[in-house]
This record gives sequence, C-alpha cells and structure tokens, in this order.
Amino acid sequence: MTQNQTLRPGRGLRIAVVVSRYNDFVTNRLRAGALEALAACGVADEDVAVLDVPGSFEIPMAARRAATTGRFDAVVCLGCLIRGETAHFEYIASAAAHGLIAASGATGVPMTFGILTTDSAEQALARAGSGSTNKGWEAAEAAVEMAVLFRRLAGAPVEGPRA
Repeated sequence: MTQNQTLRPGRGLRIAVVVSRYNDFVTNRLRAGALEALAACGVADEDVAVLDVPGSFEIPMAARRAATTGRFDAVVCLGCLIRGETAHFEYIASAAAHGLIAASGATGVPMTFGILTTDSAEQALARAGSGSTNKGWEAAEAAVEMAVLFRRLAGAPVEGPRA
C-alpha cells in the first residue's frame, strides 16, 4: 500500500451528508468541517451529496431514504440541539438517536451521529470550530472509516489501510 492510499482511505466512496437547517449558525460550520474531512480523506467532491432538512427530527428519515437508494457507502448526520426550558430537547435528541440506529440497522449503511446536544449556543459553537476538533469533521472521518470497514467485510477491494 502506498502512503497516499494510507492517507486517503475515502477514494471511491460515495457519502451523503444530511444537515439540519435549524440552528444553522452552528450546522453550517459542522457541514464545512465534514466536507473538509471528506476531502482530506480522499472522497471526491462529486461523490458527496449534501441533503438539507428542516431540523434534527427529520435527519433519520432523510438518512434512511438516502441509504435505501443504494447510492451511498455511508451517511453523515449533522444537527444541533440546544437545551431550552422545556422537555422538547430530550424528545428530539432521543428520537434522532434512536431513529439513526434504526435506519442504519435496517439499511446496513453506516450512519454517523454528528448531532450536537448542548446546553448553550456557546457550547455548540465550541464544538463547531475549525479543523479536526469540529464534530462534523469527526462524524465524516467516522463515516469513512465505517464505509471502508463494511467494504472490507463484504470482501470488496479497498484503498485504505488494512486492519
């Protein structure tokens, strides 16, 4: 394996990025981090589809639909929930987490949970900074790693590092 293959395990992968528009002052940064990470992993721009949804509640539904098309090796899911004064935060966070687990299990397509669940806008922005500490970046890297693993388990050739 060449050094380029080690550093660019995403070559040939097709990735969907599902992004909530709610709290877009944070989710736009998560999206940017995810796209930077995918490029750094070697995923070609034309192999990335960004799908916008209204809020975090809608992410699992869109992720499942994207996965069932057969066009994607993994789905990166990005959103931002900021705790308020009511129980709404808990309901949406739980629904999103359980919905993604169910969608990934039903489709067999890896889905990563890049939905921030924070107590304040300041906490959310701190997790959406630049570089590899951005939670969108982390979710995208995890998606590539899982897609490579799933290809390897299926016996398909992969260009990334071997376990």
